[in-house]
Amino acid sequence: MKLFERSAADLARAVREGKFSVSEVVEAHLSRLERMEPALSALVTPMREEARSRSAALDIALDRGEKTGPLTGVPVIVKDNFCTRGVRTTCSSRMLEEWVPPYDASVVRYLEEAGAILIGKANMDEFAMGSSTEHSAFFTTSNPWDPQRVPGGSSGGSAAACAAGYAPLTFGSDTGGSIRQPAAFCGVYGFKPTYGMVSRYGLVPFACSLDQIGPFSRSLEDLLLAMEVVARPDERDGTCSRRPRPAFLSALETESLKGKKIGLVKEFSAYEIDGAIDATLKDVADLLRSAGAEIVDVSLPTMKHALACYYIIAPAEASSNLARFDGVRYGLSAQAEGLLELYFRTRRLGFGPEVKRRLLTGTYVLSSGYYDAYYNRALKVVSILKDEFERAFSEVDLLLTPTTPTLPFKKGENMGDPIKMYMSDLFTLPANMAGLPALSLNGGYSGGLPVGVQLMGPRFGEMEIFGAAAVIEKRLGLPRIAGGDL
Repeated sequence: MKLFERSAADLARAVREGKFSVSEVVEAHLSRLERMEPALSALVTPMREEARSRSAALDIALDRGEKTGPLTGVPVIVKDNFCTRGVRTTCSSRMLEEWVPPYDASVVRYLEEAGAILIGKANMDEFAMGSSTEHSAFFTTSNPWDPQRVPGGSSGGSAAACAAGYAPLTFGSDTGGSIRQPAAFCGVYGFKPTYGMVSRYGLVPFACSLDQIGPFSRSLEDLLLAMEVVARPDERDGTCSRRPRPAFLSALETESLKGKKIGLVKEFSAYEIDGAIDATLKDVADLLRSAGAEIVDVSLPTMKHALACYYIIAPAEASSNLARFDGVRYGLSAQAEGLLELYFRTRRLGFGPEVKRRLLTGTYVLSSGYYDAYYNRALKVVSILKDEFERAFSEVDLLLTPTTPTLPFKKGENMGDPIKMYMSDLFTLPANMAGLPALSLNGGYSGGLPVGVQLMGPRFGEMEIFGAAAVIEKRLGLPRIAGGDL
């Protein structure tokens, strides 16, 4: 097995045992990156020299017998809305094209303390607004299973990089499905934790009540190892939970689901779903049933309003969060004769079409006379949806759903139809609105393309999800690495 094909857990063990140096591991992944990147376009900023310098320092520490962390020698890539001290953080936007943060996001700091080596910043939809990575201001990332198709979004670069072997662990942010939808499109694990499980400090915000950081991986063990590193209380994030975290890796020991109830959402049957996804969902349900779980139907009647409410709440919060990009303090600043002209010109040049669309929508729903009619009403619907989820999880342990209604679509296919693009997040965004944990995993392949399914749990129900995922992985095996040599 080539080094870039190995799991993070395997690489960390091999480095600790002296089978490979950190530098050997990093060079193998950088070589894979160099060979694949012209076609895949997954990274905005490769960090070759930084990675080589850090790997050399870790090799010296290992030679001295110094204590190292659980991810020592493991290459990692983060989405380009994670702040990285001394390395530009663009959010794939002209607005922040040259911005270099003076501090690290908490997740970045935790990863480096654990011995991981950051080798790049991944491409994304601008300011995390999109479902295909076609809204990056710089370039479109390709799906490693079919370069004519999108990798999903907004964390498409992170998902594609993980699937193609750039790094065994990558990270993204999920506001309405931006980890799970590209995970499904690229055939890897993608996890959105419970809101507050992982610190958001240093994540450039899109919608603060919805955003959450999570990992991509090609094995469940790697995903759980990542969660053990990054899921911790953080005083710098007031929304980060102080409750003790479980021993995530212990979920790998799950052998049976006897006594568990897993729900299928009745309302989802009303939507048009690709036949391959529907068939895969039924196969996974049968697999879970064979492992001892009882499969039952549950009802979430307010779910039909979730998409509309999301596209009120998320743009509203975005309009507030992105107000800071005014050309005065940092980021792009256009030449102008007056303050108002400075605002207009900076935002016209700095923001792309999708960001402008959502900012206009968000400003409208927050404006006088429309706040109660749109924004406040959407919040009331979310409150009802949360109550429905709570009732559902009093009856079942988990929900099993499709991750997406379609397989990866072709580049440009949905660019002229924003509503069709928004429908990509139909099954993922409810978890964000209710603050629930949800995992997309690969359930199989159709016509050479991966097919994702989603497990959703109650708040802080991560271990229920991971236990079921462990049973599925034991029966289906690990997802395949994508891309060959493209």
